[in-house]
Order: sequence, then structure tokens, then C-alpha cells
Amino acid sequence: MSFLLRVIVPDKPGNLGAVASALGGAGADILSVDVVERGDGQAVDDLAVELPSGRPPDVLITAAESVPGVSVESVRPHTGHLDTHRELELVDEIAGAPSKGLERLAAEVPRLFRAGWALVAVSEKGRSYRIAESAASPETRAGDLPWLPLTSAVALDERHWVPDPWRALDTELAAAPFGTGTPPKTLVVGRPGGPVFRPSELARLSHLAGIVATVLNA
Repeated sequence: MSFLLRVIVPDKPGNLGAVASALGGAGADILSVDVVERGDGQAVDDLAVELPSGRPPDVLITAAESVPGVSVESVRPHTGHLDTHRELELVDEIAGAPSKGLERLAAEVPRLFRAGWALVAVSEKGRSYRIAESAASPETRAGDLPWLPLTSAVALDERHWVPDPWRALDTELAAAPFGTGTPPKTLVVGRPGGPVFRPSELARLSHLAGIVATVLNA
């Protein structure tokens, strides 16, 4: 089985190698590594790893945290390799078929951000509703998103009202403004079970939403 392991590592030479060695000693094969962000003497890395059938994912936590200073933020089931350059391919696809651009964006964002679902919502006259969604997007009734319009990407917390199904399964949420037109639109991403969206991920989400909105003249 494959898992996505997010680790916080002291940003010093050799530490990521020590984590890789510890995981190998636990029987895990590392498929790929993605540096999520760096700062304050730490690096946050996503490691796609494969475990032999029957081995519990807890061994990954034990192995990684055996390296001094390393902590595991989350472990999640994972399919496929990490691909942080897919944004450029997605923008190119959307530019080639703009009539299906919103649907394509919503469908691909979950994979780009290792999330569970995504949707594009619009707020108009006190009523918010979706205009595009990915598979697994939670069912909701039309209501209102009082925090629209957004001026920048944010991690949605208890200060932001959202429909209850969006927060089911301890889902972490992020939203980015989509376009500058009226009524305001937002791209929302849900990551069931976490981890939280980090500033670097919010920046990526904002840039992607901005580029696609420009391509679609939204």
C-alpha cells in the first residue's frame, strides 16, 4: 500500500537522508519527495512511500520520528506519484478547451493539492451555489458564504461559516478568490483528515486560481 507522509525536518544537510534510511529500515520504499515549504530552520516535506502488504502505517511514524528533531504531521493513503508541475499542463488544457475549464479545474485540483475534493462557488444576492465541482464534493443546500468576496487565499477556520458537510471527517479547508468579476467566485478545496493547508500551499492555490481565471476571462 502507498501512503503520503508529511514530515517536519530540521533544515540541515543529511536529515532527509536519515529519514529515508529509517523508513527503508522499516521496510518502506520511497516513491517520491516534494518539498512543501522551508523556513525558520525547518523543512516540511511530503514523502510518497510504499509499504509491504499487511504492515500498518504506524511503522512509518515510528521510523521517521526515530530521527532526532523530526516530527510526522500526517499519514494518509496515497495513489500515484507526486507531480508538482501538473499546474502548467492543467492551464494549457484549460486554455485549449475553455468551455470545460471550470469543470477541469475542479476535477484536477484535489490531485494537485493532495486533497479530497474541490468546487467553485459563486455568491449572489445572499445565496451561494456551486458552478463546478469534483467527484466526492459534499452535498449541500444553497445557502450563503458571508466571507465572500475574498482578497487572498485563506485557510478556512471557525471564523468562516461553511455548510456542515464541508467540515465532516475533520476536513481542512482552503479557499482562493477566483476572478474579479461580479458576482464574486471562490475556489474551495477540502482535505479530509488534514493536514492543514500551509502558507506555501495557499500561495500555490491563489496563483493557480488567478491564472485560470485570467485564461477564462472570469
